[in-house]
Amino acid sequence: MKPREKRLLIAFAVILFAMVNFYGYKVYTEKKAKVAKDITTKELELRVALGNLDERDSKQKEIDWLNRTTPDPMEGGAAQSQLESFVSSRARSSGLTVDRPKILPNDERGEFYHRAIFQINVSGKEDALYRWLVQLHSPKDFRAITGLQLKPNREDDTLIDAEVQIEQWYLPVSSDNPDAEPTI
Repeated sequence: MKPREKRLLIAFAVILFAMVNFYGYKVYTEKKAKVAKDITTKELELRVALGNLDERDSKQKEIDWLNRTTPDPMEGGAAQSQLESFVSSRARSSGLTVDRPKILPNDERGEFYHRAIFQINVSGKEDALYRWLVQLHSPKDFRAITGLQLKPNREDDTLIDAEVQIEQWYLPVSSDNPDAEPTI
């Protein structure tokens, strides 16, 4: 082989080597960019999944509590009378004077729970009144004081008059099948 042919062959090999390296580098950088983008996407998906897992764990505790404490389904009238009986008996046992108990219409707009509403006026000593209010307000029993108005008693300044509105959440009996368990 002549020296000219050798130089041409070497030049051709160098050019071919440079082209292959250039093409390889281009493919490498594209793949590297794609992998970096995939890593970023997967990291974001992982963060979202971990957030969802944390949220699920917190919601699962609430669902477990709800399953443990959900009251039995009942008719609206039964819920009202049960609430009235409970509130009045607790007021009398606390030493309060009961005046003008009033059963208000049920609030049946809730999708899962309805509310029995009872309003009562009581009069008594401050400490007995506060103990009674603490007994009434019980979120774990689905019962809450939703209205409270305190005034001094007109005849005796050692007594307090209170107008209290109490609501009890209850599961309504299904109209399709009264024996069926409600779905929450």
